Amino acid sequence: MRILDRYILNSVLTVFLGCLATFFFLYIIVDVFAHLDEILKQQVSLNILAQYYTSYLPVIFVQVTPIACLLSILHTFSNLNRHNELIAMRSSGLSIFNVIKTVITFGAVICVLVFLVNDKMVPQSLSLNQKIKEQIETGVKKINRNETIENLSMYGMKNRLFFVNKFYPYKNTMENIVILEHDERQNIVKKIVANKGVYEAGSWKFYQSITYNFDLNGQILKEPQYAEEEIMTIPEKPRDFLEQRQQPELMTISQLDNYIWRLSKSGAVTAIRNFKVDLYRKFSEPLTSIIIIIMGIPFSLMIKKRTAGMASLGIAIMLSFLYYVLSAIGVALGKGGILTPVLAVSLSHIIVLSFSLYLIRNLP
Repeated sequence: MRILDRYILNSVLTVFLGCLATFFFLYIIVDVFAHLDEILKQQVSLNILAQYYTSYLPVIFVQVTPIACLLSILHTFSNLNRHNELIAMRSSGLSIFNVIKTVITFGAVICVLVFLVNDKMVPQSLSLNQKIKEQIETGVKKINRNETIENLSMYGMKNRLFFVNKFYPYKNTMENIVILEHDERQNIVKKIVANKGVYEAGSWKFYQSITYNFDLNGQILKEPQYAEEEIMTIPEKPRDFLEQRQQPELMTISQLDNYIWRLSKSGAVTAIRNFKVDLYRKFSEPLTSIIIIIMGIPFSLMIKKRTAGMASLGIAIMLSFLYYVLSAIGVALGKGGILTPVLAVSLSHIIVLSFSLYLIRNLP
């Protein structure tokens, strides 16, 4: 690595780490004071608070990394501009690419790191964070691992829609079950109502179940079939119910992709489209760091000498706001069916990257 590259990288890395530390500190302080009365009322121990905020660190990292990248780039290049170092670099024959390639490489590394943290750590951290938050709010001394999930609904294979009043994962048991089975045109062809379901020896056994069969007009065919005990041919396992009741942000990429595959067997077009947008966002959002770095380069190179500090902060806020507005619009259009999921999550990247490359190309 050239001395110049190390010089630029050292400045970028120093500011980046400083921004991360500042954001972590400010978030924790603001959140503590916002919930101070609740913490004191429930007499939450320092150990629980430490677990709570430690579990949230991966989430904060993913959220603030793009802003930290932008601030570090703006600060580094505005300082180089203020001390006429950029002029010296260009005068020595260096192209714009030679000047910025170090920060581009830095952005690529950060993207990979954010992707890994977002997929491997954030879902587990969010899940643990929510449990600890519930513990703090209710004043329960221990996290209840024998949780009961109420009002569970999910799409299953063979065009089935499940509604479960109570699900006990630790007992592999469900209560008050309703299963609606549809044909390819989403007409109800069968309805199963059961008082209880237990998963044993690789299969579901339903108790006090009633099965209704319907014709194409929605009328009941024959008499409903009652069974005191019945083995049901349901491919879903208890783990499938547990994972698929989760929100997309609590799923890893593989879990969400598997969920979409199961939904595709049920013909739930709107739900599939929405979850595809969420899935592709898990791939596109880590790219935000390098996109926002490229976006900040032309502006940082144009910053005037004496206004470097305030201009960096002002531009960072403005550009970040516009970028996330575009991103939110793209996601909304994707979930509304106006854009394809891939184009929806890429819209802000395409617009900002094109505009930024145009500005960089026209730099003097």
